[in-house]
Amino acid sequence: MNPAADVWDKVLVLMQPEMTATTMNTWFDDTTAVALEDDRFVLYSPTRFKRDIIASRYVTKIQAALRELFSLDMEVTILTEDELTQYQHPPEKNDFFPGTEDYTFERFVVGSSNKFAHAAARAVADNPGQSYNPLFIYGESGLGKTHLLYAIAHTIHRKHPDYKVVYIKGDTFTNELIQAIREGRNAEFREKYRGADVFLMDDVQFIAGRDSTQEEMFHTFNTLYELKKQIVFTSDRPPKEMLRLEERLKTRFEWGLLADIQPPDYETRMAIIKNKAIRMGVELPEFLLQLIAENITANVRQIEGTVNKIMAYQQLMGDSVDKDTVVRAVKDMFKEKSDIVPTADVIIDEVCKYYNIEPATLRGQGRAKDISLARQIAMYQIRRMTNLSLKEIGREFDGRDHTTVLHSIERIEDLVKNDPDKSDVIKDITANINIRYE
Repeated sequence: MNPAADVWDKVLVLMQPEMTATTMNTWFDDTTAVALEDDRFVLYSPTRFKRDIIASRYVTKIQAALRELFSLDMEVTILTEDELTQYQHPPEKNDFFPGTEDYTFERFVVGSSNKFAHAAARAVADNPGQSYNPLFIYGESGLGKTHLLYAIAHTIHRKHPDYKVVYIKGDTFTNELIQAIREGRNAEFREKYRGADVFLMDDVQFIAGRDSTQEEMFHTFNTLYELKKQIVFTSDRPPKEMLRLEERLKTRFEWGLLADIQPPDYETRMAIIKNKAIRMGVELPEFLLQLIAENITANVRQIEGTVNKIMAYQQLMGDSVDKDTVVRAVKDMFKEKSDIVPTADVIIDEVCKYYNIEPATLRGQGRAKDISLARQIAMYQIRRMTNLSLKEIGREFDGRDHTTVLHSIERIEDLVKNDPDKSDVIKDITANINIRYE
């Protein structure tokens, strides 16, 4: 399967009404598709003369057809023999965030739900440290926040290859800080982040409630901001809703520009599905595009996962892409969010992340005060968010009996009612658990 060749066939069909058969045969009979890149369609023409004619007379028509197919503007490059050889055997390049090459602005489908965040990210990428600093992008999981972070990184790296671009997740920042403290590498840790020209932090909500991490972030932020280095954060919520975040950090996060991303509307979902399907070489009829767009509404990640599953069904099972195939491929994704119940393992994992405790320690017999509190919170959350009985919850914690579990749950219930800080902890952990299912 050659997605570029399939796209070229569709482009030729779209151009036919505007050209005579003679024109099509004269200039395009031996023109072939080479590659479909992020924002560029690469063609090959065997002679320089033909290449020049196509480039001067027909590129705009090719671009118009591509725009109709992908709902975005694409560059068209036409190669001759020597250029094709050079294209197919390029010089080796240094890796920059390998595995994220697809996360570019050109591959980001823009709609009313994300237009503002996309525009802000592009402004930051074009003028790092000048336009909006910090830029704070927030929205639910799977809507494209990480995509925009990497798009900023790739654009800046292309324009300023000497810039030091640092990307880090909030929980990884905490773990690296703990490791640096243990090994006496505080100076090295600070140099890594405070020496950045561009500092990108994904899921910054995970630093809330962690005193040492927030202290380090406060000083890192101040250093970078004073040096006019670009800072970008993403989060599942705006700063004011991070209940465990220190006030001094909330105000700094709000100094620049806040940009939210909402779930994609119907038109944007249609564009995403169409774009993804064509790039993968799958042709979906209009009624199937509508079926997916009407049922998969939560986030972009789900939409792309749906197209991937349809592709897998077609390749592995030989099924034709019809309504039954689509429903069979994505029936598990049609579930309502309220139907999904988190597992005990997921809840324990999120509590452990919050308190920086190993799951085996939380499940075990340790009686240290912080471990006992975290264990009781985990029991409380499992009881509240799952259908497990007290006895079944006890089995998750080294076989504790149901009276111990009940006592733990009652203690946390009292704390939630009477201690605002503990109530905020429960809210943050609950939000982090829910993110796993969005």
